[in-house]
Amino acid sequence: MTTVTAPADAAIDCTDLVRIFTADGIEVQALQGLTLRVESGGLVAIVGASGSGKSTLLGILSGLDKPTAGTVTVAGRDLLALRSRERVDYRRRTVGFVWQQTSRNLLGYLTARENLALAMSVAGTGDRDRRATELLELLEVGHCADRRPTEMSGGEQQRVAIAVALANEPRVLLADEPTGELDEATSAEVLEAMRGVNRELGVTTLIVTHDPTVSEHVARTVQIRDGRTATEVLRRTGVNEEGHEHTVAEEFAVLDRVGRLQLPQEYLSTLGMRDRVRLALEQDHVGVWPHVADEEERP
Repeated sequence: MTTVTAPADAAIDCTDLVRIFTADGIEVQALQGLTLRVESGGLVAIVGASGSGKSTLLGILSGLDKPTAGTVTVAGRDLLALRSRERVDYRRRTVGFVWQQTSRNLLGYLTARENLALAMSVAGTGDRDRRATELLELLEVGHCADRRPTEMSGGEQQRVAIAVALANEPRVLLADEPTGELDEATSAEVLEAMRGVNRELGVTTLIVTHDPTVSEHVARTVQIRDGRTATEVLRRTGVNEEGHEHTVAEEFAVLDRVGRLQLPQEYLSTLGMRDRVRLALEQDHVGVWPHVADEEERP
């Protein structure tokens, strides 16, 4: 099978993103200065509780929404500078999107092959039959080529949806809760399929989810809290004393441009930190301690 390649310079770069929504005279700040960079060919999971801002971020990256302030570049394209027609072209060619709901990914009256052909015809992509076959085989759903969505399992539907999202050779693949409606075993299969696509095609992939098990399938997990990137977990393969490979995960707090960071909530709760903390600059680290008021400080 011929491997379909993606351009090597795809990347996501967001700086100080702010998004404010107004309803009935009340302002809600969904993003509060979020900064995020995903290197070319990266596979990253964005996690966070409901209301943390992750869906707002995805809406901006997909070109469906615009930030109130800040800058955002995807695959070298400044999203704030795009005109209406350019934004349509961006959504057709630069990014591919996978929704949680199958009905938003696939037309129910078309087969898998026809769904891919439709996506390619809208963008004017050539050699549609060959590319459709290659993508369906890559995602191990070649047997579903002539089936409609109702004739596929949930996992097959999502893998076909990924193929449709990749039909026009996007430089960035965005996925919104792609395993939200699947059981654990099927979720693992879909996530492994996305990892395989990332590895084989080199397409930069961003998965937005609240499912903690997604983290096991990516090398980098970014947590969003209160509209900002709060922590990152980086995973790598290590070798133990017996010579066996194992996964090493390290958690990092994220610093913004002015030096702010968010400490994990469990740290704050365990140490009783609130309102303010004591800081000390040491030779090779910064110490952070709970503030305990002295007797004379207390009212």
